[in-house]
Amino acid sequence: MKKFKKMVAIEPTKLLPEWDQKLKEYAEEAIFYTDIPQDAQTIIERIGDADCVMLSFTSFIDRQVLDACPNIRYIGICASLYAPENANVDILYANEKGIVVTGVRDYGDEGVKEYAISELVRLLQGRGPAMWKEEPLELTDVKVGIVGMGTVGSLLARTMEFFGMDVNYFSRTRKPGLEKELGMDYFPLAELLSHVDILITCLNKNVVLLDEAAFATFGNGKILMNVSIAPSHEIPALKNWLAQPGNFAFSDTEAGLGAEVIDLPNAFTGKTNAGLTSLAKVRLAQKVIKNIEVFQTKG
Repeated sequence: MKKFKKMVAIEPTKLLPEWDQKLKEYAEEAIFYTDIPQDAQTIIERIGDADCVMLSFTSFIDRQVLDACPNIRYIGICASLYAPENANVDILYANEKGIVVTGVRDYGDEGVKEYAISELVRLLQGRGPAMWKEEPLELTDVKVGIVGMGTVGSLLARTMEFFGMDVNYFSRTRKPGLEKELGMDYFPLAELLSHVDILITCLNKNVVLLDEAAFATFGNGKILMNVSIAPSHEIPALKNWLAQPGNFAFSDTEAGLGAEVIDLPNAFTGKTNAGLTSLAKVRLAQKVIKNIEVFQTKG
């Protein structure tokens, strides 16, 4: 396999240090930055004459960057990539310029299902700072709606069905096999919102489905949990909804709810992505490296 001449990680890859070292072996020269660039010009300066660029999900590589860095042959996203329109790289324009862009799928899902069950049990049973209802509840028979039935959504559906929850869903495409397997029903989004008590959104980055009207349909005394890496909602609409009694919102990271709401007493977030456990980082790194090896073998 032919090595890259120069590899630059323009921001922290979020991989464990030993895997960053392994990545560097695929280039004659490697520079890994430990902070997040604040603008496109900084990204351009960091890339320079590199033919390989690595990044996570924070920074953006747009047309301006791609045009300013003509030596790029390969961009490796050390994070989930499901569709070009949801990526933090202008993949379509990169492909026009002959640049290969790769990402990863299905590496941190186990941690997400554990996070979801853990937080719901704490709230329903009052084992944390708040309790949903006046009396402790089990998960059994609670109506939960899942929005987005990809890998994470289907894993959550199976997990919640195991715990006896009443699971139904909305997705861009229907999943007849899962409907039959789990005995769950498909609802249009508005109908799902009015039917369930707990809503879990599992959407691609930059997909926002919940606005003021959606929260009004959802109603009060409800729970919203977002396990996407960015808000699935309009942040002002969520803030207004959280001002009503009995409503709770969860996300494993602050970015998943929005800075305007994370300090509210009924908004609960973590500091780290539930899908970035140490084991998930190993899976992620293995897939990132496999992508590079495939590219270098073909090249």
